[in-house]
Amino acid sequence: MKNYILDELKKLIEFQNINMKFVSILLFLVFYSFMNVYAKPPYDGTIWYFPDVINSNDPTTFQELIYVGQDNREMFDRRKGGRWVTKKAFLFNAIYEDTTVEIQVNPEFKNVDKDFEIQDKAYKEALYYSEIIGRLPNFLLTNVKTVWIHKGNKDWGGGNENLLIHTGRSKEYISLEIVEEVLIHESGHTSLDWSWGGLINQAQWQKAKRKDKEYISDYAKKFPDREDIAESILPWIAVRYRLDRISNEDAETILKTIPNRLKFFDEQNFNMYPLVPRD
Repeated sequence: MKNYILDELKKLIEFQNINMKFVSILLFLVFYSFMNVYAKPPYDGTIWYFPDVINSNDPTTFQELIYVGQDNREMFDRRKGGRWVTKKAFLFNAIYEDTTVEIQVNPEFKNVDKDFEIQDKAYKEALYYSEIIGRLPNFLLTNVKTVWIHKGNKDWGGGNENLLIHTGRSKEYISLEIVEEVLIHESGHTSLDWSWGGLINQAQWQKAKRKDKEYISDYAKKFPDREDIAESILPWIAVRYRLDRISNEDAETILKTIPNRLKFFDEQNFNMYPLVPRD
């Protein structure tokens, strides 16, 4: 009888151990699923959260704007659903320390006041954005050959060796003090994206991304092949070169979320002038 009782007790203990293991596994799976469902990128879009990475008090490499006349140029215009248009644009050469960019201004900026030169209004627009573009670090201007300037409250854009500006949207960006930050994002498309012949090696970037396992923003996660680089480059500049202009909380969030992407950018030895002095 004694042996029988001992055998039954052993069976009960074994059964309970099996149940406890099952419960532990079940709890782990539930917790893991919960974390996957509710884990999300820390930002919806990075341009909205770092308004002081570059500001109007920072140096610019812009030197001079030269009007060269009017001529036909094919430009992309986001209005009316987005389309390619050919316009006899006002053309300006924006001279920077290391490059020259053609600024193409839609002829809709033509002056109506006969006491002024016909291109004066276009000149003011070209001058304003040329100076701002010069505040970007040189590596972001590597592939920027032209700038399109249109009216209209539409998103700005990058790619095609170009920066696209719709001045109607500028009011919002200026009020939020993120004009330079938006241009960092868009020039990231132009000069870094492999799809535009940019500086980034796709295979190496994908490897860094897999190690991070998360995106810095909802926008990057929604469009991973198109927006991940442009969304990540601004936070990288913020934590590596403008740490004193962002909060400790944001710095910690960036460092924890995309450490391998940050390391990848570190290893590119980008030309950061004029954010930093020349070597």
